[in-house]
Amino acid sequence: MKQILYRLFEHQSLDREEARDILLRMTQGQFNDSQISAFITVFLMRSITIDELSGFRDALLEMRVPVDLAEYNAVDIVGTGGDNKNTFNISTAACFTVAGAGYPVVKHGNYGSTSVSGASNVIEHHGVRFTQEVDRLRRSLDACNMAYLHAQFFSPALKAVAPVRKDLGVRNFFNMLGPLVNPTLPKRQLLGVYNLKLARLYYYLYQQEDCDFTVVNSLDGYDEISLTSDFKCFDRNGEAIYTPESLGFQRCMEKDLYGGATIGEASTIFDRVLAGTASRPQIDAVVANAAFAIRMFEPQATVEQCVAKARESIESGAALGTFKKFVEINS
Repeated sequence: MKQILYRLFEHQSLDREEARDILLRMTQGQFNDSQISAFITVFLMRSITIDELSGFRDALLEMRVPVDLAEYNAVDIVGTGGDNKNTFNISTAACFTVAGAGYPVVKHGNYGSTSVSGASNVIEHHGVRFTQEVDRLRRSLDACNMAYLHAQFFSPALKAVAPVRKDLGVRNFFNMLGPLVNPTLPKRQLLGVYNLKLARLYYYLYQQEDCDFTVVNSLDGYDEISLTSDFKCFDRNGEAIYTPESLGFQRCMEKDLYGGATIGEASTIFDRVLAGTASRPQIDAVVANAAFAIRMFEPQATVEQCVAKARESIESGAALGTFKKFVEINS
């Protein structure tokens, strides 16, 4: 690792196989926490290359616990994290909104490392017990169109570095990897990223994959559609910029999306969104993200039609009913 660090400090990059090998060795306990921290820090000071990101991903997928849920042709909705905005669990709420609208979702998530409440925090707070049982995941999808894969159960490599990530408390390349290593390898993915450079990196990577994807970035630095600013979307048709107003939303403020100081506070907001009793900006942010996920199932529909489907999922009580059923099956 010492030689690797010297190379990286001299602004050299790793090829795909080197990146794979280093991450494999890291998760096997061959490096100490200080070395891992130094390695992670390198990629905070310079951009990661496609080869490096691909190699790290290869290692995590090689070590994953594979799950075959291909017949559901589900979507994963996820953000990289690391935008330092401490929003409530927008992506997770969007998952249940999409599932409530009748579309299958297989979400891969983890505890928060750079925010108060990650997807696993808010779901566990409601009494859900994470599982590796494929039969239960299938039962959950069959009953409510939603299955949740806790990353540390399926990607043991992520568990191995979790303490170092938590101690650092800043975004790092593991934030970039999380969305890429869903063990079911879903063919549909809505991915939120915190800047345009990263959006283009994923865009290049996804174009080499056999999947349908939408990468979104709010231009003021959110790793999701926040409606606090214009936002950009990348998919197989190219890229486009949207304004909140063009899709029928009102622009909101950063304080409107604040996720609270505790997991309990974040969970309360999450519950209110699904119940349709949260503030307009909170509900609208979830609806907007859900709409772009729905659009991957309905390519002939307009964004506005997908927005209407997402909003109906919340207003009809379907999203909340889906979540309650999910908790019942998975507790």
